[in-house]
Amino acid sequence: MNKIKRILSYSIISIVVLLLVVFTVYGQRDISVEKIKAKYGNEASKYLPLMGMQVHYRDEGNPSDSTPLVLIHGTSSSLHTWDSLVTIMLASTDHKKRIIRFDLPAFGITGPNPENYYAGDYYVRFVDSFLNALHIHKSVLAGNSLGGSIAWQYAVAHPEKIAKLILIDAGGYPMKNEKGSLGFKLANTPVINNLLLFITPKFLIRKSLETVFYDNSLITDAIVTRYHEMLLREGNRAATLSLFKNRMASSSDPIKTITQPTLIIWGDHDNLIAVENAYLFQKDIKGSVLAVYKNIGHTPMEEAPKLVAASMESFLNN
Repeated sequence: MNKIKRILSYSIISIVVLLLVVFTVYGQRDISVEKIKAKYGNEASKYLPLMGMQVHYRDEGNPSDSTPLVLIHGTSSSLHTWDSLVTIMLASTDHKKRIIRFDLPAFGITGPNPENYYAGDYYVRFVDSFLNALHIHKSVLAGNSLGGSIAWQYAVAHPEKIAKLILIDAGGYPMKNEKGSLGFKLANTPVINNLLLFITPKFLIRKSLETVFYDNSLITDAIVTRYHEMLLREGNRAATLSLFKNRMASSSDPIKTITQPTLIIWGDHDNLIAVENAYLFQKDIKGSVLAVYKNIGHTPMEEAPKLVAASMESFLNN
């Protein structure tokens, strides 16, 4: 009996020591909002007090444009995902648009919301409150991944406020056999996902991005660091985990009610939301236009910003 107790005692001690080593080597502390602001904010960054948060956003381009282009990023991302696209569009000789983008609650510099609630209806309320605060009564709404899902849900809820809709590898239909990223899989795994609140190594971010991107040569150290540090922004890990744990399935039936002119953009090597979904959107949104890019992954605006800019400008001009 004493031998068994000793064995159990040694086992417990070994596990504790192993956990201490893991936390010491791979444990990551939160990064303060001030440090994240100093590094990732710039002269275009603005902060809007809204719904208990300081929402980070950028409002650029033609200030007299009454129907601006509003960009919504995806899960675990930030407004920086649009950097290259915005630069290209603002430099275009045909450019006449005002472009607005923001960090969604739970992500980027904006961070968690006081409600700790991140379902689709919350994000629709958030977008509406944000646009109202900026006195925007009508816009062209574009979104990638989660942002695409928010965009079409907003178009359904407030059709009178949407002039045109742009969906880039958007969520909306039940998942099938998508490969998915390592980070998303861990976030959806009970018990293990709680460890992500304390252990979020940079290599995990890189492995996840290697699933998101088709061309892994585009994944620079700077991009990995940005995604990693944005996740470590105080409160973001807990908020992201809450989003995954409480994710509620929504019906795709409302997509069929969308009547606004719609552009659908997709990468044919999307491992997170398969390209088959692009054709479902095209079928359900009557008169929609589809552009599928070869050898592109889940975030075309990061992998092929020139292609995306060309497709968007053609759609906007027409």
